[in-house]
Amino acid sequence: MLEPAWIAVRARASASADGSVDSRRASLMQAFFDAGAMGVHEDGDALVTHFPPGTDIAAVEAHLRAADPAVALDVSDVPPVDWSEAWKGALDAHTLGTLTVTPPWLADQYDPARTIVIDPGMAFGTGEHGTTRGVIRLLDGVLRAGDTVADLGAGSAVLAIAAAKLGAARVFAIELDPEAIPNAEENVARNGVAECVHVFEGDAAALLPLVAPVRVVLANIISSVLEGLLPLIAESLTADGAVILSGILRDERAHMLTVLEAGGWRVTAEDEEDIWWSVAITRR
Repeated sequence: MLEPAWIAVRARASASADGSVDSRRASLMQAFFDAGAMGVHEDGDALVTHFPPGTDIAAVEAHLRAADPAVALDVSDVPPVDWSEAWKGALDAHTLGTLTVTPPWLADQYDPARTIVIDPGMAFGTGEHGTTRGVIRLLDGVLRAGDTVADLGAGSAVLAIAAAKLGAARVFAIELDPEAIPNAEENVARNGVAECVHVFEGDAAALLPLVAPVRVVLANIISSVLEGLLPLIAESLTADGAVILSGILRDERAHMLTVLEAGGWRVTAEDEEDIWWSVAITRR
């Protein structure tokens, strides 16, 4: 079905004093979400998203310019599109370790026991982003059969489903955005893991203590939020617990390693893709 015309906003970060754009790119991505975006696509050096008709684009631009005053912006109308068909040309399957993340129309090509079928809805997490892929690649080396897992900022629940497919006995998928919850629940049901994956709407800081202790925490969230959550995560782990963090820029690696060292964490594995860094950690 054709939808009304939406508004495309494309943003290119300006360079910082050292010539890097990565940190400002991350700030722009967060600004898009703060302005109401449900997802952001990386198109080369640009960040792109779409807003529904009637959106106050001046307010969106204000959010972006507050994050990067020299940002290059391009705003244009998007012709009506049949999104069900447009998604099919944009998404592909990704084999990550022993698992494959795929959209529904490609799922028949793969072993269901090792496949995560994600419908590209409003929620973040289709397997198209390096942060999602980094966590799944690290998960094979962290998860043990029978584990209890908390997935913070679960989005589409792709990481929670991955944990279940790798043998977790119970997974709590915690997501703050109410609009992401139906998509997460549909994906859990579609993948046949509803008996062990439980989707909760709410703030991870409030809900994690209620499901603790857990042996594994997955957190694919921007680094500033991760830093604030680390003490709570530490309190919520079992004695032999492990954590996988993502959503961290490679430029932020050194800073995050300092934070982890000061907080009593030990790095057990790392993953890099494009501008993103993911890390598996345990308590020292």
